[in-house]
Amino acid sequence: MAKARSHTGVMNETAVAPEHLDVVIVGAGLSGVGAAYRLQTECPGKTYAVLEARAAMGGTWDLFRYPGIRSDSDMFTLGYPFKPWRDAKSIADGPSIRRYINETAAEFGIDRHIRYQTKVVGADWSSENARWTLTLEVRDAAGVSARRELTCSFLYACAGYYDYDRGYMPEFPGVSSFSGQVVHPQFWPEDLDYTGKRVVVIGSGATAVTLVPSMAKQAEQVTMLQRSPTWISAVPGRDKYADKIRELLPPKLAHRVIRTKNILFTIGFYQYCRRRPAAARKLLTALTTRILKDEKVVAEHFTPTYNPWDQRLCAVPDADFFKAMKKGKAEVVTDHIDSFVPEGIRLRSGRILRADIVVTATGLRMLPFGGITPCVDGQPVALADQFIWQGAMLTGLPNFAVCIGYTNASWTLRADLSSRLVCKVLNHMDRKGYAAVVPQPEGKLNEQPLLDLAAGYIQRSIADFPHQGDRHPWKIRQNYLVDSATTLRTDLDKTLAATPKSAVREPVLSTVR
Repeated sequence: MAKARSHTGVMNETAVAPEHLDVVIVGAGLSGVGAAYRLQTECPGKTYAVLEARAAMGGTWDLFRYPGIRSDSDMFTLGYPFKPWRDAKSIADGPSIRRYINETAAEFGIDRHIRYQTKVVGADWSSENARWTLTLEVRDAAGVSARRELTCSFLYACAGYYDYDRGYMPEFPGVSSFSGQVVHPQFWPEDLDYTGKRVVVIGSGATAVTLVPSMAKQAEQVTMLQRSPTWISAVPGRDKYADKIRELLPPKLAHRVIRTKNILFTIGFYQYCRRRPAAARKLLTALTTRILKDEKVVAEHFTPTYNPWDQRLCAVPDADFFKAMKKGKAEVVTDHIDSFVPEGIRLRSGRILRADIVVTATGLRMLPFGGITPCVDGQPVALADQFIWQGAMLTGLPNFAVCIGYTNASWTLRADLSSRLVCKVLNHMDRKGYAAVVPQPEGKLNEQPLLDLAAGYIQRSIADFPHQGDRHPWKIRQNYLVDSATTLRTDLDKTLAATPKSAVREPVLSTVR
């Protein structure tokens, strides 16, 4: 630590304090990089850092490396509005998305603000000083960890809601007796060779329907084992209308037109499914039957008991999943696991699925806001007791926001709106001379789950998350057209309780002799 020498030659004590920043963004994935762009564009005077627990940017798209990983939304809407998607395919693979995020960070100088292998393990708000003190676990190149502190005036959590360190794995009876290899998609072995092997993929969500056609190209046989069907819809891997628009219009204008087209289609189809579920069921069933040409298979394996968009729809580009089935390289089995056996999996029906490799695409663990445990004046704040305002800020936590995307459309549409709202709040605070703001509801709110989907991975953990309310601006409407028209026009003084800068003390610095 530095010491100052006076003109008398005596060593004086020197005040020291943690580094202070105006804003800290947690997470260098799609959301965090987008948030950094908005911050430096709309709040150019703010100092900031992006803290990333892993050794590379990309978030989900860097962590997951299983075969065939891809987006389940089109990249014209999953990508950033300020960085047009240039690739030919609208449904992109993981490496292409990871490259896109890296290019964006480099192009706008965001990469210079990212601090890797820096995990936030604690966050304590001081009402007296109006700042967050973050406890960080910083890992060096040798893998040695050390604790550090950093303070900031505003904390923005953009790490999503998945547990990056642990995947969800049910307790399967007899799994230790299996003579083959069990793999979880979240931790895919780089050296896994499945060429000519028999593979069973347990699960029926987006990960499973992505893995099956990809692995079927090299494996002898791939079987997707599901307890119950999921709605699966074939979509074009390449948007022919987008190609035509790109031919006719300049790049930036073409991007805006394509993006608007896709937003309108996504919202329209979602509303159709929710308002006319019987018709939507009939439509999706007919489309799948047209591809597979087998009504019995469609009825048994691709007609769920729930309605479309009670759970997220699984999109398969160019019908690759169904094509693998038609070629005889893949099959779907709808049954329950009785137990693992040395040669594979025994089902309740008595059938044995022989396997060399079993992939447990059984879902993810959800973790509220990157595992940050927030405190206010030293007292832990139970996130599950809080309400979310405008899908971004929380009651009980001043100068704190979270980035949560849509569940019924591209994540980034909502994430970008949230980042722009955060910038609006920051600029509002500067204009008004506020040191802190926190949302406060007028009257009683009725609790509703933050994410209103019936998917198992959500239902297992949603009780740990804040609630949304039953009315605007406390209710997440899952409609980009409505949100984009209202979110940035909200009256901040009406719903944000403010603390003026005059009521805040500068922090007292610790000293070293």
